Amino acid sequence: MWDRSWSPTRSYLRNHDHETDVNYTLEMCRWLLKPIGVWTLIYHRASNLERAVSMLLQVACFSCLLFIILPSANNIFFVEKDIQVKVKLLGPVGFCMFSAVKYCYIGAKGKILGRCIQHVEKDWRTVDEQGHRAIMLKHASVSRHLITVCIIFLYTGGMSYHTVVQFLSKATRRQNVTARPLTYPCFNFLDVQSTPTYEIVFFLHCAAAMIMYTVTSAAYSLAATFVMHICGQIQIQIVRLENLIGGHREKDGFHERMAVIVRDHVQILRFSKDVEEALREVCLTEIVESTLIICMLEYYCMMEWSNSDAIAILTYFTLLISFTFNILIFCYIGEILSEQCSRMGAASYNIRWYNLPAKKAYNLVLLSAISLYPPKLTAGKIIELSLNTFGVVLRTSVIYLNLLRTVTTW
Repeated sequence: MWDRSWSPTRSYLRNHDHETDVNYTLEMCRWLLKPIGVWTLIYHRASNLERAVSMLLQVACFSCLLFIILPSANNIFFVEKDIQVKVKLLGPVGFCMFSAVKYCYIGAKGKILGRCIQHVEKDWRTVDEQGHRAIMLKHASVSRHLITVCIIFLYTGGMSYHTVVQFLSKATRRQNVTARPLTYPCFNFLDVQSTPTYEIVFFLHCAAAMIMYTVTSAAYSLAATFVMHICGQIQIQIVRLENLIGGHREKDGFHERMAVIVRDHVQILRFSKDVEEALREVCLTEIVESTLIICMLEYYCMMEWSNSDAIAILTYFTLLISFTFNILIFCYIGEILSEQCSRMGAASYNIRWYNLPAKKAYNLVLLSAISLYPPKLTAGKIIELSLNTFGVVLRTSVIYLNLLRTVTTW
């Protein structure tokens, strides 16, 4: 093996466009995390004023979520007797509760998420070749596109449910025209049909909906950004391995170039561990939430189909696609993380190692061995996120759907 005491320094600036590149990579995360007051818990260079504003936003956001959860839970468990109405409320209220849990977890993991942000910034500052920078930009672009699709589906279906469906669905039109609809139950001591109480409550419900969808999108954006960044770094190491033997860089020395590959690979593995630790609880919440919410949305689509309510069907179906797509991408990025990291072993084997002296060829053995145990993205260290997990989620939601239909027909 080579001399382990050799440790090249890469702390100095190599990419003079790093500020633009970092902004491009983290822009979507910042846009989603700032409105809910979490960005300052993650970003280490926030001012005191920004931190104070963030605290106010956190209090306001959590108060809006509680404004839905508390009266709705009371209505479901103690007031409402009709099982159909309870089931109708269970989906949106459950989503609100899961969003509150994810909100708390993201805030609690601010320190380790901040460490991940710093790692991303360091990688952009120290990238030293335009080819490597192009690889990182390509993966950053992929993460931005995935986040954009997630936001479009989630906000379109979600805000349609809170606005269009409440006023234009058949169930609303059949009611007395003097009763103004609300998405969620409210406290009994409020006269929600009077002005301006109705307008205030309706606004708070819509604001809470925006918070819920922002929290979900923010969790998704963090996972997509970090995992795609890891994939970009792995791709760079594979390119370095392919250029390790021969070519115009032979004069740089095999041991020095091999040391750079191993050192950066170790940093990638440590970064992967931090990402998994930061997101494991959020991923577990997302798995449970998606299983239950997909089940509820399937049930709502079937019920509205029997009622021939086209507006409600379209809204619920859009939300169904959104939640299915979200959990698919969560599972996909977990799958691609393991698959990309395991490619290091294949890349180290496919180079012309047989032309090397035996002592140099031995250096590739440890790299191949480590690649046999790639990092994994897990849900609470219980469920490994993969495409197989996505299939399990869908099958479980169908099982719960059959159970729900049985219960509601008693």
